[in-house]
Amino acid sequence: MEAIATLVMMLLILSFITYLASALSVNHYDHTCPQVESIVAGAVHKATLNDKTVPAAMLRMHFHDCFIRGCDASVLLESKGKNKAEKDGPPNISLHAFYVIDNAKKAVEAVCPGVVSCADILALAARDAVTLSGGPTWDVPKGRKDGRISKATETRQLPAPTFNISQLQQSFSQRGLSLDDLVALSGGHTLGFAHCSSFQNRVHNFSPKQNIDPSLNPLFANKLQKICPSNNKAKNAGSPLDTSSTRFDNAYYKLLLQGNSIFSSDQALLTHPNTKALVSKFAHSQEEFERAFVKSMIKMSSIVNGGGKEIRLDCKHVR
Repeated sequence: MEAIATLVMMLLILSFITYLASALSVNHYDHTCPQVESIVAGAVHKATLNDKTVPAAMLRMHFHDCFIRGCDASVLLESKGKNKAEKDGPPNISLHAFYVIDNAKKAVEAVCPGVVSCADILALAARDAVTLSGGPTWDVPKGRKDGRISKATETRQLPAPTFNISQLQQSFSQRGLSLDDLVALSGGHTLGFAHCSSFQNRVHNFSPKQNIDPSLNPLFANKLQKICPSNNKAKNAGSPLDTSSTRFDNAYYKLLLQGNSIFSSDQALLTHPNTKALVSKFAHSQEEFERAFVKSMIKMSSIVNGGGKEIRLDCKHVR
């Protein structure tokens, strides 16, 4: 009976998410702020000219926002008093380039005051980040509201780089996302950088009998060990997520099949027949990957959960 009750509750939650997502529209600002898309794209482009890591930062920030309370910009809020906000939670310490969203918001407010949510700006910035990196573009559904609650303790809900396939599947399904979405969105790892702490488990003391994860290509494992020795104390030491970490392509999947993936959660995609087949499919077709990624990004970015209550004037603070 308990299992049935849990299933019913999950179905109700997913139905509610679907209902709320249907309220979003690609035309939401056509009359109230038609310039919003070009303003946000300009802010992301300007920042990227000065810092090539900005696109990866925008994509990761959006993902981390949507996976906690839905896409409500709660990840942008500052800690206040005794409340430690999401951005100060352990998994989010390495998030950066918040200034890009602040700059975009300031520019939007100058033209359309009090109209565009920070959550929508972040969703647009993530799309623009992919496009600027040579990836696809898509129409972003808009109309999100900004949340007023942000708790660092809730960042424990984010899927960890050490997750196995069962843990990943559970994390994604709780948000209405499928195994197909899991594999497609994991392709976002084609952009960015991983700190040693995220993959240390694979190259040092992997198990009582093996120091290195046997699923790793030995040459690649040796390279990672040199970058991140067991006594590593360098704060910013780490590795690019793939061989073209500033270009949005399908290299991530090709490297995964070669045993050259960074995270345990990447390798986990090869431990289930359905996800392994998709990895192979995307490794052999950039077009198939891009099509699936766009579909899954729209689905993920439409998780709103009803938590958004306002249009913030400053993305760092509630009104």
